[in-house]
Amino acid sequence: MNADFEPAAGRRRADRAVLFAHGAGSDRNAASLVATTQALAAAGIPSLRFDFPYRAAGRKAPDRPPVLLAAVREAAAGLSARTGLPPERLVLGGRSMGGRYCSLAVGDPDDPLPALGLLLLGYPLHPAGKPESLRTEHFPRLQTPVLFVSGDRDALAGKADLERWAKTIPGPVTCHWLAGADHGYRVPKSLGGRGEAAVLAEVAEVSVAWVADLP
Repeated sequence: MNADFEPAAGRRRADRAVLFAHGAGSDRNAASLVATTQALAAAGIPSLRFDFPYRAAGRKAPDRPPVLLAAVREAAAGLSARTGLPPERLVLGGRSMGGRYCSLAVGDPDDPLPALGLLLLGYPLHPAGKPESLRTEHFPRLQTPVLFVSGDRDALAGKADLERWAKTIPGPVTCHWLAGADHGYRVPKSLGGRGEAAVLAEVAEVSVAWVADLP
């Protein structure tokens, strides 16, 4: 498995770590994942970014769901082994599809993957152009804290719809909205045109604060 481990700064032993999975059209080096892992490291929290098998093999089309779910479990086990932390001390998540499959693993009806929380960057509530095909069936099985970090112009998860369906999650839910941002975290000039660095800094800051505050 292609993966990058970001150790925590300092010598204090971390009591939590974060796993990041990438979106369908990207890889483990997606800008939002790199920025957030670097911020986590500076805050003393280690993390691991990994590639799904199709990306590691140089393919563009995502693997089938069972393969993606197995990759999440393998990566989580790898992070646990690297840090010496039990599975329930790991925060799982990532960008779009990657975060979704982490949430599916945690919400598995037969073998739920333990986790300290779910960090979902740009959760795809439905496929592009198909708002009726909701990806929320597992939400009622999510008992862990969840953070959604989404643009308020995300075409794959409208603000009202995501907040509505997030209420079906039993665990504590936090939604952070990036003003003017779309699914790719881009802000058009007509809405202030914040540069990528500013948006990613906000994503990283919010994510680190939330992870650090988990019990």
